[in-house]
Amino acid sequence: DAYGTLFDVHSATSIHQQKLGEKAQSISALWRTKQLEYTWLRSLMERYVNFGQVTQDALDYALDSHGIQDGSLRQDLLNAYQKLSCYPEVQETLLKLKHHGLGTAILSNGSFEMLEAAVRNSSLEEFLDGVYSVDTIRIFKPDPQVYQLAVDQLGCDPKEILFFSSNAWDVCGSATFGFQTVWVNRFGQAPERLPGNPVLEIKTLDAVLQYFSVD
Repeated sequence: DAYGTLFDVHSATSIHQQKLGEKAQSISALWRTKQLEYTWLRSLMERYVNFGQVTQDALDYALDSHGIQDGSLRQDLLNAYQKLSCYPEVQETLLKLKHHGLGTAILSNGSFEMLEAAVRNSSLEEFLDGVYSVDTIRIFKPDPQVYQLAVDQLGCDPKEILFFSSNAWDVCGSATFGFQTVWVNRFGQAPERLPGNPVLEIKTLDAVLQYFSVD
């Protein structure tokens, strides 16, 4: 996974904290909540648009809900979302996994354009063997078709994939599909009451290195 797992989805509002003032945290949380809701609802409605459009729609809802009508600020936030910061341990963790002989790839709701921008901004290109977007199949996680995309692209069995996500619902979806899963529970959230359990729960990505006995 990418958003929330490798990339800090709240970094877009953090860099515009001064403009947003005391509403920054609330706007960021609502933006993310609606972004996810819209992916699920559009999948159910069979009305796909790419993640960039979903992100814009979710931001518009969040700003409107907070009484903010500022086109310039809106564009600044959307631009910032194209350049999300990765979490501090991500580069080193991916590097060590690669040196250990493990293949690494992203499977994400993000559009190719958004993912390429985020990967480039955090200089992760050399640490990844592939970037796979739901744009290829035009449906969002946790639809099983998304996880099948990774199987098809990597040419392996589901059980051979160790899938990382900070989103518990994504962990459930991918585990139910047949992946081995790791929940990167960055914020100490309670587990979902859904089918599918992770083989490992960690707080930061680098904690998985112990799982592979990687120094």
